[in-house]
Amino acid sequence: MTEATPLLLARLHAAGLTDVGAVEPAAGGLAATAGLARRADGTPLFVKAFGEPPADDAFAAEAEGLAVLRERGGVVTPDVLLAERDLLVLSVLRPRPDTKAFWEECAHAFARLHTATRHDRFGWHRDNWLGRRRQVNTWTDDGFEFFARHRLLRWLEEPRVRGALDAADRRALERLCDRLPELLPERPACLTHGDLWAQNVMATPDGRPALIDPAVSYTWAEVDLAHLWTTAPPPEARVFFEMYAELTGLDDGWRERMPVLQLRQHLAVIAQFEPDWGAADQVRATLAPFRSRP
Repeated sequence: MTEATPLLLARLHAAGLTDVGAVEPAAGGLAATAGLARRADGTPLFVKAFGEPPADDAFAAEAEGLAVLRERGGVVTPDVLLAERDLLVLSVLRPRPDTKAFWEECAHAFARLHTATRHDRFGWHRDNWLGRRRQVNTWTDDGFEFFARHRLLRWLEEPRVRGALDAADRRALERLCDRLPELLPERPACLTHGDLWAQNVMATPDGRPALIDPAVSYTWAEVDLAHLWTTAPPPEARVFFEMYAELTGLDDGWRERMPVLQLRQHLAVIAQFEPDWGAADQVRATLAPFRSRP
């Protein structure tokens, strides 16, 4: 029995699901403890819990994100069976099949999500959570200001980020933020998943793409692309980026823009995890052209 099993089982029983007799730990999650359970009638459950929630609304915000992706964006997400302060219970998905056909279907799903949910402002009606850190979603008219203030500079006050980046790095990030209109094209806001690393792409029992663990907001579509590109999706996923570009009219320069957009998830990783899997090195490499010159 792992340490995850008694925590999740106790939370399920406290929530009234006393017919669950055992929980098997699930791999993949970094911010919360997760497991697979089964009710007495055979119904499978996916269960998540925090030892200590980062806030009372963390799971409520996640449940809302799953619902809005499905209802506004047409993306398949698991059913939310229970969302409490320290417990989230979802219907069970299965690991994705890494096939060309699957990733082509993903491209169509994200093209629909990003093109059908355009918005005239950047942000969301509430803050939500990226891992165990608050994602600030204050409504902003300008996308460059929103990305600079709420997706990049906000990480500079995190203790681990302060330790990883020196004063010259921090000034370089501020310079990069000042120059965002030169570095990135002006794009409209749209509904984004917000935490689209490869492990958050799952499949339904019949093999359709499905998404978990969102940190939704209205921002640039390429924020989702950058996150997926960062986390080294399998070779079969190459068709995803090709098909997505074809469906959305994405220009050929998108790959060159990825390092700037990827700063957001690299900084989030530094803030939350030790080791940081090379994220600080990636940040410093991207910031190098913006450091002071002698």
